[in-house]
Order: sequence, then C-alpha cells, then structure tokens
Amino acid sequence: MATPIAVLFDIDETLVHSGGAGTRSWAWAFEQLYGVAADIGAHTSAGETDPQVGRETFRGVLGREPSHDEMARLYAKYLWHLSEDIWSSATYRVLDGAQDLLTRLTEAGVILGVVSGAMEGAARTKLEPGKLNRYFVFGAYGSDSPDRIELTRLGIAKAARIHGGDLSAQQVYVVGDTPLDIAAGRAAHATTVGVASGHYRTEELQAAQADYVLSSLTDPFPGLGGGKAGKESG
Repeated sequence: MATPIAVLFDIDETLVHSGGAGTRSWAWAFEQLYGVAADIGAHTSAGETDPQVGRETFRGVLGREPSHDEMARLYAKYLWHLSEDIWSSATYRVLDGAQDLLTRLTEAGVILGVVSGAMEGAARTKLEPGKLNRYFVFGAYGSDSPDRIELTRLGIAKAARIHGGDLSAQQVYVVGDTPLDIAAGRAAHATTVGVASGHYRTEELQAAQADYVLSSLTDPFPGLGGGKAGKESG
C-alpha cells in the first residue's frame, strides 16, 4: 500500500479531548448574551459544524431563528471563553498515539491538514495546549462552510494546491471519530479512516463504511507500514 500524499484530521476526540471546554464555552456565551442555560448536547450531535451547533442550540433554547448579527456575537463570546477555558480544562489531553502518528507522517513527507467542523479560531485554540498546531500546514473549518461535505472538499482542494496536482481517493485520507466524518470523506472522494477514540465504537464506524477503522491512533496507520494492519471495512 502506497503512503498517502495528504492526510486531513478531525480534531475533537480524534486528536484531542478538550475536557468539555467547548460545551462550557457555548453555555457561557448564551448565558452572557441571553441569560439562558444552553446545553449543546441536548440539541446537536457529535461531528456537526460550529455553525450548525450554534444555530440549532439557539433555536432550541430561544425558540426562533438567530439573525446574522446575533450569530456573530455568539461566535465571538464562544471563542473568547474557549481561549481561556482550554488552558484550565482539567481533563484536556492529546489522545493516545496522536503526536507519534503526526510526527511519523511528517517525517514520511505527508502533507498534514485539519478538516474540522469547528470554526478556524476554535480549531486552532483546541490544538494549542497540546502543541499540535505546528504539525498542520493548512485546514478547512466550519467557518469555511457549515456543511461538512463542502468543507472536506475544500480541504482536499487545498491539499491538492499545496501538492501541485490533483489527488486521487487513494492519495488523500480523511481521519475522524464520527460517522459524519466518514460520510463527508466518502462524499468528497477520499480514503476514510475511522478512529474509535470518541463516542462511536469500531462497529459503528464500520457500519458507516469507513475504509479503515482503528481502535485508536496507536494502531498501525494504513500506508505507513509496520505492525498489524488497521481493521478494514468491507
């Protein structure tokens, strides 16, 4: 199996566990602006983009559609709190195998990018305590598009520009921990790698038709060789 040219990683529960920093920051933003309690988990699912999370939670707790100005203020408050909370989050951690894998991919000459439903500011903030920003040349984010398929396609297009030519599905991998990550990667014509490090088990990621499923990033990564192969979905 050939080494991929580019690998795009999701962040939350794929590379890092933020210890609830995002959830607390959304709640703080709603409390500051509207004086209401807001739990994003009650209104959204893992893998949705920040614009989806913000709008769906707004509808759920306030019972109406937000204006563009209201969303802009909500994003600003969220990012402000996240930039502080992430550094004091007691259970923040880089997930097992992440740093070693990123180092090995870099040394193999692979172009590394982020493909995250988080807004760019939030995504980079979540990576900083673990010193993971330094691995990523580029990214595509929820602030580029609220649609995960579209932002994944954008990430692949950016990788192709950096590479200097089109990338086939065998040359670009999308790595994530949710069925939505896998669906977006498949729709964007990439090889998909599911990692059961978040809320979904290996069986659920296989059911989502990931090309490869790993129990964690400590498993041998497809295309890097060595050790046992990652579990491949039929």
